[in-house]
Amino acid sequence: MTMTVVNWIDIFTRPVYKHIIVDALQYNQQNKGLIIFAWCLMSNHLHIIAEAEEGHNLSVILRDFKKFTSKAIVKEIKENPGESRKKWMLKEFKLAGKENPKIKNYKFW
Repeated sequence: MTMTVVNWIDIFTRPVYKHIIVDALQYNQQNKGLIIFAWCLMSNHLHIIAEAEEGHNLSVILRDFKKFTSKAIVKEIKENPGESRKKWMLKEFKLAGKENPKIKNYKFW
């Protein structure tokens, strides 16, 4: 599977955002039944080869992963005073979210 950041924004050039992804992957392995065979985090997307343990649903795990990481990364962008691209990125995520009525504020993935 590949998860791509909206408009291919190079968000994962900053360690703080990378750590959110790594921590979320570990959490899902330990608590949600995610089995990861391989993964590669690029500057603007994530590749992952995975399956769900017996009794777990991969679609549900990935949905929750994307929802959590989206909110966590947007929160970090908003709260990080050193993020020079803050206004631009939030604007891009906001515009992308307007296209989908299911999105309340920002679309990250």
